[in-house]
Amino acid sequence: MIVADRKPLDEIFGFIKGYRKVLILGCGECVTVCQVGGEKEVAVLAQSLRLKAKVEGLALEFMEKTVRRVCEPEFIAPVLSDLEGVDAIVSLACGVGVNICVDRECRLPVFPGVNTTFMGSTREHGVWEERCAGCGECVLHLTGGICPVARCAKSIMNGPCGGTDRGMCEISTPQRPVECAWALIVERAKKLGTLEDLKTILAAKDWSLAKDGGPRRRVREDLRIARIETQENQK
Repeated sequence: MIVADRKPLDEIFGFIKGYRKVLILGCGECVTVCQVGGEKEVAVLAQSLRLKAKVEGLALEFMEKTVRRVCEPEFIAPVLSDLEGVDAIVSLACGVGVNICVDRECRLPVFPGVNTTFMGSTREHGVWEERCAGCGECVLHLTGGICPVARCAKSIMNGPCGGTDRGMCEISTPQRPVECAWALIVERAKKLGTLEDLKTILAAKDWSLAKDGGPRRRVREDLRIARIETQENQK
């Protein structure tokens, strides 16, 4: 899931204090799981902004709306088509949510209410950790299911560096312990009986498939409705 942190109240208020009516828009998926941008968090933020506006003597009105997925056109389109009287939007979805509103030609300014951080999983209640960097060429079949791109501080692809110490990364602190990803990979290989496979020399990873090549796009022609309709019309 995508993990995010809510921006400070003062920063959000600074975005919208020059407007009159603001929609607080939440997402019912990832940010709801990490308790940053779901229906409850939308209500809390809206009430906090109302109180702050009252203290500062500003006449601001806040609307609240949470959709299942802000990143999907079918869920966000009805919201964007019904913005009568709204002057601005604060999105509590991840950064994709802000972008999709703009891509759908939203006529209003859309401000981020959260800082999008990473793709991760729940380590324990209230703790989330990064597990995938979306690098475009997955190597988990070679590393026992442990991602060296996301979990190694240096994204090293060919084994542990000289900074590992008793299974911990050199950047570890008592407040923020960081396990050595390659130590985990080696221990996993021992359990699976695949330790010898780690000695295999591999071709260089294709980093052009990662984020450095510009915005990435994934196309499934078999799922494109417009293509299917065109085929039907040609019959």
